Amino acid sequence: MSSFQKENDAAKSLFRRLEFAVTPIVSGDYSHHRDRATMASRVSFTQVRLEVELERYRAECQWDKMPAIIDQMQAARFHEDDDYGTLMMAEALLEECLQENMDLLRRATPLLDKTQTRLYRAKGHLNTILSRGRLTPRYLNEALLLMAKVHYVQGRYRDAQGMCARVGLEELTQDDQPTYHLRLLAEGFVIKGLSLDHQIVSSVSRVRLSEREEESLSCYLRACDAALSFLQELDKTVTTPHAKTAKANLLPPPVEMDLGYFLQAALQSAYICLLRRGHLAQGAHQLRRVLRVVESRGSQSFRKSAARKLAGVLLSSVSEDSYWPPLGPPPSAWLHREGAAASKDAIYPTVRPPQRYSTECCFCPQDVVEEALLLLLITESMASGEAVISRLPDQAEARQASLQDATSVYDLLTIGMARRGQYAMLSECLERAMKFSFNEFHLWHQLGLSLMAAGKGVGAVSVFKECARMRPEDPSLPLLAAKVCIGQLHRFEEAEALSQSVVSMGEGAGELLPRAYLALGLCCSLQASDASLKADRNDFNKRALQALSKAHSLDPLDAQIAMYLALQLALVRQVSAAMEPLQAALTLHGDDLHSLHLLTLLLSAQKHYRHALDTVGLALSQHPDNFNLLFTKVKLEEALLGPAVALQTCEEMLQRWQSRYDVSRSSETDDSSSTPMAERTEVSPGGRKPSIHLTLPDFQDASTGSLSPSSVAVSRLDAALSEVSDISSSRRQGPTYIWTTLERIWLQAGELFMADSRLKEAQFCIAEASSIFPNSHSLLLQRGRLAELRGQLDEAKGLYDEALAIHPTGERILVHMGRLLVRTGRVHLGEKILRDAVQVHSTSHEAWSGLGEALQSRSASQAPDCFLTALELEASCPIRPFTIILREL
Repeated sequence: MSSFQKENDAAKSLFRRLEFAVTPIVSGDYSHHRDRATMASRVSFTQVRLEVELERYRAECQWDKMPAIIDQMQAARFHEDDDYGTLMMAEALLEECLQENMDLLRRATPLLDKTQTRLYRAKGHLNTILSRGRLTPRYLNEALLLMAKVHYVQGRYRDAQGMCARVGLEELTQDDQPTYHLRLLAEGFVIKGLSLDHQIVSSVSRVRLSEREEESLSCYLRACDAALSFLQELDKTVTTPHAKTAKANLLPPPVEMDLGYFLQAALQSAYICLLRRGHLAQGAHQLRRVLRVVESRGSQSFRKSAARKLAGVLLSSVSEDSYWPPLGPPPSAWLHREGAAASKDAIYPTVRPPQRYSTECCFCPQDVVEEALLLLLITESMASGEAVISRLPDQAEARQASLQDATSVYDLLTIGMARRGQYAMLSECLERAMKFSFNEFHLWHQLGLSLMAAGKGVGAVSVFKECARMRPEDPSLPLLAAKVCIGQLHRFEEAEALSQSVVSMGEGAGELLPRAYLALGLCCSLQASDASLKADRNDFNKRALQALSKAHSLDPLDAQIAMYLALQLALVRQVSAAMEPLQAALTLHGDDLHSLHLLTLLLSAQKHYRHALDTVGLALSQHPDNFNLLFTKVKLEEALLGPAVALQTCEEMLQRWQSRYDVSRSSETDDSSSTPMAERTEVSPGGRKPSIHLTLPDFQDASTGSLSPSSVAVSRLDAALSEVSDISSSRRQGPTYIWTTLERIWLQAGELFMADSRLKEAQFCIAEASSIFPNSHSLLLQRGRLAELRGQLDEAKGLYDEALAIHPTGERILVHMGRLLVRTGRVHLGEKILRDAVQVHSTSHEAWSGLGEALQSRSASQAPDCFLTALELEASCPIRPFTIILREL
């Protein structure tokens, strides 16, 4: 009786059937038939209860519980005049056999009677049932569907199709049918469709082949809707308690749905068939349709795989321009290319449509990447939550399956988020996967790459070291860690050790051995630039040249190695020797940015300013937005053509900065940018401001003897020069390097104005720079130089002191500070500071010249040597330091 109390809607059906079972006796001896009627009512009640139990087990696919109920029915001698019990036993045996052979079914391997005992017994039962013909039409249809299933799993597809053709499907679609009939309906449609697909058609029957493909597709679409409806109806019978039995302790616990092979095929075959035939738009439309169906307990796994499949289709096959909204039909152009007039779901309406979510007031993605990422983030939360964490041996298979499931989601997430530059969010998602990714190299490697792209260098290095522990024979992993140490963390000693570990592999490093020597050379070169002692600096430079020369000898066709070898030769002022490897680099990669820039600096070091300016112009024609090249161009124009021409380039740089980075621009940066979308800013085109004009040739400071400024000119200057500061001070957003670039432009313009003796304009430029980073050492140096030009020497010294406190080894700060001290009579202190400058920057001709002046002021005998060293260094000094060329892997 307790199991009867657990039933919901089945209880009502039970009492209706009892009314028909217990009938009055109207003839014969009343007392004789009273006992018979009582006995009949008891028997009918038990029989109906058992039948209801069987129906529930069939709906919930609990095949292992059915034999016990069937034995009870046989013991009570129910259904002696028909084959109902035999049919139930045949279904239970068949379904248990299919559950045990899921892998063979997925590989389309026929099941044999001699190896499958349950299948052999089920087949015998069904043959007996069909030969006797003792079942009612309802159960006969069920027997035919089960026999179709037997034929299909044994590879007799034509017989399976014939059995499906004999089934009266209208019997399964009538109202007030048991829930499991929807499952049988879905399985019948999918068996028919799969049987059609497996049958071989001769090449001459093209029309018949097309008809068969359409017929099978219509079966798949109906099977999918019927399967979804079945899962929804099953949810209602399990989760909706009867009003009188709604106590928590009486409700049966939810049964975990284990969808069989044919139910899974019913859910998936429609969109798989469309995608396999190249109908991408219709396949995506079908996936969107099934994802809009109201979720049920048994459909969660299917929804997860469908969402992952849809995201994969969107990312791989749908461009930004061809994207269509999720709630609309596929575009007619897509359908025309696929040879269809409308979507297949409109052509083949379903017999039992499932319930779908309302589309009113719902969020709708605006582009293909947004929809894909939303799908994947939902799927990722499900996959990570369902992942098997247990390391027990008996959980190994389940753990591996859940890991593969999650890995496919994370791979798609990597593709989608990389398009948007969302590396920080990607790294957070991958970090959640670490709880079930012990010793799983792929996910660890993806996490390391995402952390590196997101600028989280410390975490990236730790992850790459863990990856190297998993695969100690892989030389790329220490090199990736070294790349992060060099480029992001400036841990040159750690990078050197990592590079040396790859070098020690020897030939085992393969083609990465030259790159290991390159990394080793860059580490030594960078340490030489940071070294404060001359002996250490010379040692590092020597080791850098040796490593880079070795790398170049191992791989003379690597343009980057050749370029960095030339750069290292230039750093030690072997300018002529640097030309040879640089020429080889340009021969291999003629439009390389760093090679062209280095060539410009080498030409300027040889005082060929005109050729250098032509070269930087060529480089800018290929890399027009590179501000490092533009700063070099400004310096060359100042030396060759004067400050006025260079100021025009500064004006162009400000305009270019505004068009590229300014918050008043209306277009996004490129999707390939590594800058996260949250850091990219934009406003409407209507809010765009006019271009910035920096140079005002009619505005001269009164102290220079030129015309005094008018009030109109002052207002024009203030409006023009505060154009960007109003953005930078109150609405500054985005990465720091953007605003550092703007500050450098303003300071460069101020320096040119000072070189042209236009101090008032220089003051305004410095003020604009101070609104961005008011305490930067570059700004303090520029303010000190302006104060020095105005004769405010005490103020200049204070500003130089502040700059030195921030950047104690700055070459220009030390030189200007030392010369100021010598100029103000504090020769010994000035000499000391200039000696520090020479010690740190031994190739600075300005530091040597300043030290010579300090020594000369006190008639020291070493002064001529300092001047000679300064002359020698100036002869090979580039227009800008060679160190401006980025040294990284």
